Parts: sequence; C-alpha cells; structure tokens
Amino acid sequence: MRRMWPEELSAILDDAEEVTLESPGRQRDDGTHSEAIRRQALKVRMTQADFERVWPLAEARYRLQGRFAGKAITLIVNNPHYGPWHPADGGTVDNVSDSGRAYSTRYVVAHFLLDDVRETVDA
Repeated sequence: MRRMWPEELSAILDDAEEVTLESPGRQRDDGTHSEAIRRQALKVRMTQADFERVWPLAEARYRLQGRFAGKAITLIVNNPHYGPWHPADGGTVDNVSDSGRAYSTRYVVAHFLLDDVRETVDA
C-alpha cells in the first residue's frame, strides 16, 4: 500500500535537515554482535502541537511530494535500534502575543528515516 504524507502536514517538513544516522555495531548481552547502523534521515524541529499531530503516523512509511519527491519517510518513535534518535526536547521559545500576553512554545526534535522509492519504468 502506498501511503502519501498528508498535505496538511507538509509544512512540518519545510525546514527539515537531511542527516545520516550512524551507530557502530555493539556487543549484546547474549554475546551476539549487532550490525552497524547507517541510514539517511530527516531531522525536524517542530512544535509540541505539531508533534502530537504526527505521532499517530509513527512507524508507518509515507511517500513524499514536492522537494522530497521520490522519497518516503518513517517517523522514529520507539524502535530500539534507533534509540539515540528518538524524539527529544527541542527547547522552548518565549514570545509575546499582539495583545501583550507572554506565552511559551515547546518544541520537539524528531527524526524520520528517509528512503528512496523512485520506481523505474521499462520502456
């Protein structure tokens, strides 16, 4: 099934940064060795409210359009292989509204695995 990233959430990816997730293989408690991780990803700093909107889409793969056409993303939230890249505190920004009232906006830093999904067509 080809799921497309919801258009109403596309702005969340506007300032996404392409990064490479790297982690060396490790010795497990049972003596076996895990493989090293090297994956392309998007690193996104979004508001807590936006994160709560994308949370239900976690762990599923979504195809993208626009700047990232031909790519698909998967939000990393609790996969143990990607522990260092689980969602983290992205800080707080204090602002003042037009009416003069102070408010704070909380941010979350999240990573989306980034895969190439371009399909070739036989001519």
